Amino acid sequence: MDVIELLEFVLTTRYFRFRGQLYCQTFGAAMGSPVSPLVADIYMEYLEQTAIATVPLDIKPTFWKRYVDDILEVVKRHGVVDLTEHLNEVDNTGSIKFTYESERNDSMPFLDTLIVKKPDGHVKLLIYRKQTHTDQYLNFDSHTHCSTNSV
Repeated sequence: MDVIELLEFVLTTRYFRFRGQLYCQTFGAAMGSPVSPLVADIYMEYLEQTAIATVPLDIKPTFWKRYVDDILEVVKRHGVVDLTEHLNEVDNTGSIKFTYESERNDSMPFLDTLIVKKPDGHVKLLIYRKQTHTDQYLNFDSHTHCSTNSV
């Protein structure tokens, strides 16, 4: 079997069982497939390269870093809405929607950090927890599958 055919088979075989019921996922790469995150990351890389290459210069970000589906970017305030609209036009499937969050009180959460802009222009990083964070973790010695005991 050709590698491309095998990859297509793996990505389009989207049946899964949940609480004893069999379902067929109707869109996207197969949930739980080890190859799905890799393919999603490759597509996001393509999408962001296309978006940045075609963005008008007056709204082009001066800084752009992505981790999975979280993006930290620096853009002029007047360009935030226009940049978001541009990003949403690049994906012709309409299945990926970019949103934005503006800084508040000279700070911006990104992943598990809070980026704080100091008056002298420097940046300070703090640990950040969302309001929904529970501080609950699985006990490593608990009887759960090893894949849920991430350290």
